[in-house]
Amino acid sequence: MNQFKLDSRLDNDCFILSESAGFMLLLMNNSIIPWFILVPKTNKTELFQLEKDVQVQIWEHINQLSQFVMTEFKADKLNIAHIGNIVSQMHIHIVGRFKSDPYWPGVVWGASEKEHYSAIEVNNIKNKLNSVLVI
Repeated sequence: MNQFKLDSRLDNDCFILSESAGFMLLLMNNSIIPWFILVPKTNKTELFQLEKDVQVQIWEHINQLSQFVMTEFKADKLNIAHIGNIVSQMHIHIVGRFKSDPYWPGVVWGASEKEHYSAIEVNNIKNKLNSVLVI
């Protein structure tokens, strides 16, 4: 397998919250909504191309992140997506949505309105996640 390198667009737009041999967990730098990105360390671009055990791991991580977002942020709805039209590197978005967020009911992709996280906010999220999730 080739050396894994995170796509520069994800690297520029996100904080790395956690990393293991098989996955990276990112936080989109937009505090308006809780927006996590799970990145399997693979050169494959489609979920069906992955080995079954990796697919199962992805769903376990998605389920844990979904529970975290609903519990911690009290989101009204979850958006979970694997699109990759612009960033082809495999990644899965887990986004907490609120009827009061400025993007509702539309999509969050490409929205220009953003509020950046402070270092303290990122560390708080990271610490809370590390107590309930292992990537």
